[in-house]
Amino acid sequence: MEAVPVVISGNPDPAKICTSHVERQNVTMRMQIRRLTRLTNAFSRKLKNHRAAAALHFAWCNFCQIHGSLRVMPAMEGGIADHVWSVKELLACNDAVA
Repeated sequence: MEAVPVVISGNPDPAKICTSHVERQNVTMRMQIRRLTRLTNAFSRKLKNHRAAAALHFAWCNFCQIHGSLRVMPAMEGGIADHVWSVKELLACNDAVA
């Protein structure tokens, strides 16, 4: 059986389509969000709490953590932020949105 890449949205270069970026993100999520691993006591009883934990993880990765190969945050690379956020800034932003 052969895996055939299919474009869902956008206009990607067919020569550069691969699953390695998605697989890396999945591994990072499983390693950093204990709620996604088996046999832990860090589980969410409510879907709302599970979604909040995942959202906080992605916000931290994009706004607070400097990416190894980019040498800046993904949000800075995308032009969304102009500096590395502290966790305090991230949580203050979360309070403003909620």
